[in-house]
Amino acid sequence: MSMSQWPATETPLREAVAHAFTAGGALSQADERYTEREVQLRMALEVAAAIDERRALVAEAGTGVGKTFAYLVPTLLSGTRALISTATKSLQDQLFLRDLPRLRDALQVPVSMALLKGRASYLCLHRMNQARHSAELPDRWAVRTLAKVEQWSRATTSGDLAEMEGLDERSSVIPLVTSSRDNCLGTECPEYRQCHVMKARREAMAADVVVVNHHLFFADMALRDSGVAELLPSVEVAVFDEAHQLAEAGVQFLGTTLGSAQVLDFARDVLAAGLQQARGLAPWMDVAAACDRAARELRIVCAGTLRDVRGTLKLRWEERALRRDFADALAGLGKACMAAREALDTVSEISPDFVKLAERAAQLAKLARRFGEQAEDGHVRWIDLTPQQCRLVESPLDIREALREQMERSPKAWIFTSATLGDDERLSWFTEPAGLGEAGVLRVGSPFDYPMHARLYVPRGFPKPNEPEHPQAVAELAARCARTLGGRTFVLTTTLRALQAIGERLRADLDAQSDDIQVLLQGQAPKRQLMQQFLAQPRSVLVGSQSFWEGIDVPGEALQCVLIDKLPFPPPNDPLVEARVKRLEAQGRNAFSEYFVAEAAVSLKQGAGRLIRSETDRGLLVVCDPRMAGMNYGRRLREALPPMTPVATEAEALAWLSELAGVSLPF
Repeated sequence: MSMSQWPATETPLREAVAHAFTAGGALSQADERYTEREVQLRMALEVAAAIDERRALVAEAGTGVGKTFAYLVPTLLSGTRALISTATKSLQDQLFLRDLPRLRDALQVPVSMALLKGRASYLCLHRMNQARHSAELPDRWAVRTLAKVEQWSRATTSGDLAEMEGLDERSSVIPLVTSSRDNCLGTECPEYRQCHVMKARREAMAADVVVVNHHLFFADMALRDSGVAELLPSVEVAVFDEAHQLAEAGVQFLGTTLGSAQVLDFARDVLAAGLQQARGLAPWMDVAAACDRAARELRIVCAGTLRDVRGTLKLRWEERALRRDFADALAGLGKACMAAREALDTVSEISPDFVKLAERAAQLAKLARRFGEQAEDGHVRWIDLTPQQCRLVESPLDIREALREQMERSPKAWIFTSATLGDDERLSWFTEPAGLGEAGVLRVGSPFDYPMHARLYVPRGFPKPNEPEHPQAVAELAARCARTLGGRTFVLTTTLRALQAIGERLRADLDAQSDDIQVLLQGQAPKRQLMQQFLAQPRSVLVGSQSFWEGIDVPGEALQCVLIDKLPFPPPNDPLVEARVKRLEAQGRNAFSEYFVAEAAVSLKQGAGRLIRSETDRGLLVVCDPRMAGMNYGRRLREALPPMTPVATEAEALAWLSELAGVSLPF
C-alpha cells in the first residue's frame, strides 16, 4: 500500500498526536530544546493511523528523524496496551529508564510500565545459594565477584544484574547465579516466592506498556519460556524498533542447537548437586567426567585440523557430518548423557534439582540423536566453532512463517521501524524475509544537510580487497586521515582478521612517525570501555568490526572521519548464506543483485550512519574499495547512502579534514 492510498481521515488519536508535536504542544513544554520536525510528525501520524486501523506498518526513518518519539507518542496517547521490542538490553534500558518516563510525564498520560528481560538477566537466589557452597568457582576473582553479588542481592528489588555496578558481562560467575530454561526448578524451587524472574513477569502482565527485546520475543515463540506468550494476546500495539535486527534474532532462536558448552554446564551442575546433596549415592565424579569428555571430544572432532580459531567460524554441515568420527562423537555424547540420567533417576526423590537435571540429560541425549538424523525441510544446518566451544545449529532460512503465524493469531497494530530497512521503495530487504509484503511502507528521509556537512571519498586505483597489499593500504590511508584530523576517527572492518591486520599496521605507522595518536582495537577491552577511552582522548583511532557498525552514537566533533575497509558483502561460504542463495536461484532470481548487493547496501548504510549524528555534525566517509566506484552495482550502493558530496581525490578528502580540524595543509 503506498502513502497516497492511505486514508487521510482525521481521528481523535491523529489530532492528539499532531497537537503534541506542535510548537506549543506537550513536547515543547516539557523540553525547551525541542524543535518541531515535519518528518517526525509525518511518521507519528502514520503510526497513529496504523494503531487506529490495527494494521501493519513498516517505517524506515533516517538518522535525526526522531523515530523513538514518533512511535512512542501515538502509542502512549492511544491508551492501548502495548509491547515494545528493541534490539538489545541496553536499548531496553534506555527506553524504560529515559524515553518512556520523559514522554509519560510530558503527555500526562497515566500509564504503568514494565521492563522484561530474559532469564539470564536476573539473579537466581537458589543458584546463588548453590554457588556459595560449591567448589566450582574458578579463581579468587570469581570468589570476590560472588561475594559482591551476594551483598547486592540483599538490596535489589528487581534482581536485574544490569543494576550492579562493576559487574563484567563476561564474568564466569554470571552463569552460576542465573537460571536457564534447562536448570530452572519452577514451582519446585525453594526460592520460588522471591523469584525475580517471576516478579518481572507478573509486573509485565499488569503493565500498560512492556519493553522487551527481539531475542526474548523469539525465544518465547520457540520455547514458551519468557512470559511473552502470555502477554502478546493481550496487547493491541506491538512495536519493533531496530527492526533490521529482527530477522537474524529470529533465525537464531527459532532453530535448534546443541553446544559443547551446554553439556559442560550440565556436567558441572551434576557434579555440584551430587556432591552437595547425594554424596556417595552415585559415582558423581565419573558421571560428570564422562559428559565432560564427550563434550570436549565433540569440539575436537568439529575442529578437525583447524588449530588457530579466532572469533566464531561457521562450518558447513557436510564438512563434518559425513565423517565417521563425528557420528561416533555424537553417539558418545548421547550415551554419556543417558548414563547421567540413569544415575540421576536413582536420587530423584531427594531434591527437585535431580529431577530437573534428569530432564536436561534426556533432552541433551535427544538433541544428539536429532543431529544424527536428517534436517527438517526448509531448514539448514551448520557448526559454529569458537576457540573453546562448538555448537551444532539447525535453523529456518527466515522468520516469515513464524511471524505470519503470530500476526494472524493476534490481530493488532504491528509497527516495524529502523533507520535502515532496505534500499528500494518497498524495503524488500526487510519485508520479504519477514513475510510483510502486504504491510504499509513508509520511508522518511533524514532532515540533516548531508551535501553541506558530509563528504564521500572512494579512492580509485586502490588495491582490491582480495589483494595482499589491501590491509596495508587501508592502514596507511587511515593514518593520513587521522594525522590531518588529529584522531577522531573510526576504522570499520568487515572481518576480525582484517581488524587485526589493519589495526597492527596502523599502530606501527603512527608510532613510526611519533604521532601522539592512540589506536584502540576491538577486543583489547570491553566495548563500553573502548568507547570511554575514545571519548576521553580525542587524539584516537578506534578500529572495530561487526559490533561497531551500529548502535554507536558519537555526536559532535569527537568523531569526524569513518573509514570502511571494504564493501560488506555477506560471506559466500557461510552455510546460511549458501542456503538462501540456492533458494533464490531455484526461483529463477538473481541472487547477487537481490541478496548480496541488497545486504551490502543495508550494512553500508549502518556503518556510514556512525558519522553524522546531529544537525551540526560534519565529517568524511571513506570506503576503501574501488569496486564502489568502478563496478556497475557501485552506483546502487552509493545511492543507498545519505546524499554526501563526493570528492574525487585524496587531496580533496584531506583538505576537507583539515578544514574540520581548523588547520591548513601545505598543498
